[in-house]
Amino acid sequence: MQQDQPVTIVIAGGGTAGWMTAAALARFLDRNFRIRLVESDEIGTVGVGEATIPQILLYNNALGLDEDAFLRATQGTFKLGIEFVDWLRPGHRYMHAFGAVGRDFGLITFQHYWQRARRRGLAKTLGAYSLNEIAARAGKMHRGAPITGSTIPAMPYAYHFDAGLYAAYLRQFAEAAGVDRIEGRIVGTDRHAESGDIAALRLASGEHIAGDLFIDCSGFRALLIEQELASGFEDWRHWLPCDRAIAVPSERAIDLTPFTRASACRAGWQWRIPLQHRTGNGHVYCSEFMSEDEATTLLLAGLDGTAIADPRALHFAAGKRRLAWNRNVVAIGLSSGFLEPLESTSIHLIQSAISRLLKLLPGRDIRAADRAEYNRQTDFEIERIRDFIILHYYANMRDEPFWRMRRDVALPDSLRAKLELYRANGHIFRENEELFTEAGWLQVFAGQGIEPAGYHPLADAISEADLSEYLGAIEELYTREASRMPSHADFIARHCAAVSRSPIA
Repeated sequence: MQQDQPVTIVIAGGGTAGWMTAAALARFLDRNFRIRLVESDEIGTVGVGEATIPQILLYNNALGLDEDAFLRATQGTFKLGIEFVDWLRPGHRYMHAFGAVGRDFGLITFQHYWQRARRRGLAKTLGAYSLNEIAARAGKMHRGAPITGSTIPAMPYAYHFDAGLYAAYLRQFAEAAGVDRIEGRIVGTDRHAESGDIAALRLASGEHIAGDLFIDCSGFRALLIEQELASGFEDWRHWLPCDRAIAVPSERAIDLTPFTRASACRAGWQWRIPLQHRTGNGHVYCSEFMSEDEATTLLLAGLDGTAIADPRALHFAAGKRRLAWNRNVVAIGLSSGFLEPLESTSIHLIQSAISRLLKLLPGRDIRAADRAEYNRQTDFEIERIRDFIILHYYANMRDEPFWRMRRDVALPDSLRAKLELYRANGHIFRENEELFTEAGWLQVFAGQGIEPAGYHPLADAISEADLSEYLGAIEELYTREASRMPSHADFIARHCAAVSRSPIA
């Protein structure tokens, strides 16, 4: 009789992770599955992950969301990259912009020609050959086909948005698609006597919510994956020791920049994320080197405008769950692990976990091989993102104790190998489906002052005159394209200004 009933998937927790999961499952699963989400209005969410990377478009498009309506509902703006201020040393800045850098020519990639040209005094900084960086620094925005020529690539982009409003927007979508929301505080679980799997969630009301598969979206509490199943945690604080953050919103910025800003500080870094109705600000820091009062004072002193709420303190530890899928529980979001939001990967990790779950989705019976593959892919993805974040800290010339300690850290083998390969002859290779592309690694290598000893010998095959013309043509094409774009503020006012607020001037 049970085999004739729908497979019940119970999501423990709402917020961004819970409602992204619920919306995707409701969109792609058929009537043979029942989706239920348990959350309590008594429990708040972290809600600081407001910056994204371009993959978020894949998720929104898969749901069929209208981009402009979504941006209006979430007070969203556009994002072309991340500017890093003072990371290499005070006064220095660079950008990790989305999209390609330069253009490959012949058998070798752009960076080898660029490295050769730099040695001859023929090249500008890397950003001169990035359409996204040129547009971002000019405060421009465009979507769709290029304006000035078909040979120019389309400009990739992501979003800044209010994570709480995004969760609410997806909740409407999910409930309209049949997701059953249950209000209640989870106080325990029932376990199957023989298998040890979770059988049901116990709520404070006395209700029992039975299910076949449980998704733990309970945030740092990790109610199911850790408190109940003791899956274990791999602590990465020896590589990423920042363990605190202060978050505070401020008045909407006059300068609505189409990029996130991450500014290095004495013992960590600060974020700035411009939305239509406010600016999101935060200070990530290491409590070994700075007190909460110091961190708060430093953050408030550097705001663009007046704070519009009290600062909120967050505690965390960088690392990952040893098993993201254990028994019949899959952890998605902060319950599965945490990496500081330096490269805006928090929401992406939710999105990729959902995609992975859909690909390996079990029926009523869960197989060990599916769990093992899910965990293998999860570990690979987060470890490579971890390496990318460590690189920003490791390659620095700052002179404070915290930053000196970062230079002396023993690197993960995977990152050390990537560094050694680049330092030798400028080679960068993307392994399997790791998140960050060769262009992303190149921008951070160059931005953090890492110099290769050489470059590919085929870069010497063209004359210096042709090399100079090649670089100049790329810069000219991209600069001309950006000059034809409207300003970021005008683009929002024209397409997706939030109706509840005054139009952006």
